[in-house]
Amino acid sequence: MHSAISQYRKLDISSRVDAASPTELIQMLFDGAIGKLQTARGCMNRQDLAGRSEALSSAVSIIEGLQSSLDLEEGGSLASNLDALYSYMMRKLWEANRHNDIDAVVEVSSLLSTVSGAWRTLKDEVVPALQEQAQPVE
Repeated sequence: MHSAISQYRKLDISSRVDAASPTELIQMLFDGAIGKLQTARGCMNRQDLAGRSEALSSAVSIIEGLQSSLDLEEGGSLASNLDALYSYMMRKLWEANRHNDIDAVVEVSSLLSTVSGAWRTLKDEVVPALQEQAQPVE
């Protein structure tokens, strides 16, 4: 049964990725990283070292993906600031894994939630407004 559920999840995620816009994909990455950090916190509470390491490693990989999607030439200071923030988050997570520091995981989770919230606002409010402005007037 566990195998069937796992397969279903993979298919569901694959379907959602295929149908997602670029802005929705970024939101999915934020959600995935935050989920991995929640998993890591649970593993830390249960003293599951292997699970903790796997979850934190996955979160770092997702943050690396977010960082690599930045356009530092076109993005100006916002992209530069996000680049530095993502680097900071990854350092904190490696330290959290090394020292079993749940506070560092909580800090990074909070930072990701803040950036994710800003991204969600951009995706839900700013992008549609810009698209509306770009529509030709009849």
